Amino acid sequence: MRYLAIDYGKKRTGLAICDFSETVISPLMVLEKQKHLISKIIEVVKEEQVDSVVLGLPLNMDDSYGPQAKIILSFAEQLKHKLHIPIHLQDERLSSFSAEEKLNAANLKPKKKKKRLDAVAAAEILQTFLESKNRY
Repeated sequence: MRYLAIDYGKKRTGLAICDFSETVISPLMVLEKQKHLISKIIEVVKEEQVDSVVLGLPLNMDDSYGPQAKIILSFAEQLKHKLHIPIHLQDERLSSFSAEEKLNAANLKPKKKKKRLDAVAAAEILQTFLESKNRY
């Protein structure tokens, strides 16, 4: 099955994808503008032959839903009505932190790091999802 992970943000949205065997996860792109975001995601789903979407859900450290999590839940509902494929929510706590650590190790300039951060965070979300899925 081919999954597309989404790290939704107010300014930028990161996308990552896995291969059909669910073993290789790759940061795909960062969508800079939120205008027509769902249309752009639909295009990616079609072009990349995606079977299911994994959407990062930013829970608070106590597992509660804050304002951003509520925005994500609303966004997930919009996606469900447009995509007609399964949408999975994945706890994304610390995914951006982990992604930033990986990019720091790559010694990228701040501008390049900023451009890639959200896609790498989406890859972290997808990695966590696939690991938890394969545990059972």
